[in-house]
Amino acid sequence: MTRFTRRQALSTVAAVPLAAGMARPALAAPDKQGAATPSFNRVTLGDFEVTTIAAGAAVREDPQSIFGMNVDAEAFQEVSDQNFLPTDKLVIPFTPTVVNTGGELILFDTGLNPEGTTGLLAQAGISADQVDTVVLTHMHGDHIGGLSTDGAPTYANAKIITGAVEHNYWSGADNDTFNSKVAPLNDQISFLDDGGSVASGVTAMSAFGHTPGHMIYIIESGGKQLAIFADTANHYVWSLGYPDWEVRFDMDKAAAAATRRKVLSMLATDKIPFIGYHMPFPGMGYVETRGDGFRYVPVSYQMML
Repeated sequence: MTRFTRRQALSTVAAVPLAAGMARPALAAPDKQGAATPSFNRVTLGDFEVTTIAAGAAVREDPQSIFGMNVDAEAFQEVSDQNFLPTDKLVIPFTPTVVNTGGELILFDTGLNPEGTTGLLAQAGISADQVDTVVLTHMHGDHIGGLSTDGAPTYANAKIITGAVEHNYWSGADNDTFNSKVAPLNDQISFLDDGGSVASGVTAMSAFGHTPGHMIYIIESGGKQLAIFADTANHYVWSLGYPDWEVRFDMDKAAAAATRRKVLSMLATDKIPFIGYHMPFPGMGYVETRGDGFRYVPVSYQMML
């Protein structure tokens, strides 16, 4: 009669699942479905609800032709390596934001086209006809492209609000996108300046440089604040982290850099979370100082408590 030690018995039992697994026929691998991101993200801010939507992204080659144009290639490569960023390609996300105050539904920027933005809003439970106000932070095509089609407004029940300085500039710029998307709706547009109010708890702040009248908005409810800072910084490392690095899309590069430092210093000092139109989705984070620059800190559960 064969006797097993306790160690031998355990060894034999452990081997059974392995043998059974080896005898099982292989299963067919499922088809790959490609990369995917969530279509929307919603958090609360006091009595408000804030929803960001992932309204597409653009892939560009040669990132240093866009960011860090005034630094040498070695410095750009070093910063990129430190942050695990490839230097041959770049992904630029587009992130419109909806603020539900309980009395108004306010959409900040409209994406590249009407269909893409309204489709994602629908996934978030928001229909185009529910939007009370559309705020245009500035007039670049990726922010105004979804405003209208052939002169017909995408958000038929909404008033449109934008900065007076910004609108005045583009009115005289002979820009095709402005002329087709914004100009036909001029009679529906209201204008504001620095400190102007969109609604109770939603205040405009000048952040010129990226465009001549680029604006950000401070949202405040229940003693909490959030900044919608649009294109103040266009990348979470190459622009936010290094505010003096020139960005091709900035129309006045010196003014844009000064604005970045001012706004980022405010956010870091006051610990105000922000939403950036081109930040990694859901586009929301914090800023902390780091040396002569800043560091982007993505939100996790802070806005859900």
